[in-house]
Amino acid sequence: MHKKMSSAILVVFLLASLLPIYWMLNMSLKTNEEIVGVLSLWPQQLTFANYHTIFTDRSWYSGYINSMIYVALNMVMSVTVALPAAYAFSRYNFVGDKHLFFWLLTNRMTPPAVFLVPFFQLYSTVGLMDTHLAVALAHMVFNVPLAVWILEGFMSGVPKEIDETAYIDGYSFPRFFIRIFLPMIKSGVGVTAFFCFMFSWVELLLARTLTSVNAKPIAATMTRTVSAAGMDWGVLAAAGVLTIVPGALVIWFVRHYIAKGFAMGRV
Repeated sequence: MHKKMSSAILVVFLLASLLPIYWMLNMSLKTNEEIVGVLSLWPQQLTFANYHTIFTDRSWYSGYINSMIYVALNMVMSVTVALPAAYAFSRYNFVGDKHLFFWLLTNRMTPPAVFLVPFFQLYSTVGLMDTHLAVALAHMVFNVPLAVWILEGFMSGVPKEIDETAYIDGYSFPRFFIRIFLPMIKSGVGVTAFFCFMFSWVELLLARTLTSVNAKPIAATMTRTVSAAGMDWGVLAAAGVLTIVPGALVIWFVRHYIAKGFAMGRV
């Protein structure tokens, strides 16, 4: 009886979770007239014109390209910076190490709006406004602390004797770290990259403020769909469906690492 009730609750939860996604997909295959005029569970006049608009209109597809560029930059830079920092926290004890580790986490807790004015003034001064690098660097303020926290948990689970044995065998630190240590925490790297991707992909406030034309992300483009004819619901729904695809692909490729991460690491 208890098992059946648990299964029923799970089914209800899945349906409730998938309903918004299905409805968005349903809207993306309709015309605007059908969307605002008729309530239907599936398109009565199936159309792919909304997707055609996104793939042919530069103002739309460039948003996806811009988002993927700065998200990829952020993932690479965040993981690259976090790896040596996490190794230091996991292997060495120094004065103020616990306080510094906590301070990193407090940066992650800070609302992005707090950094808007400093970033805007700094990037305007050095000429980084409206560039992919500007958004990637801004997102590192939030992703690096999280990456250090996750990776430190995985690295602490690796015995220190492995480091000592590698040094005795004549390994230099870079060679040991890349050839031996990094493969042992690849699950942690996969989990870290996933969370860095998720934050950078969905974050809107910094990405919208620090870009205007050349690096404007798709999230900012989706908030500006009102025209003289009104809201273009079909194109907006199609854009929403397509924003799910990169995240789904990332989850598919790192799904094994994520599963191990939740089982073994600090996630």
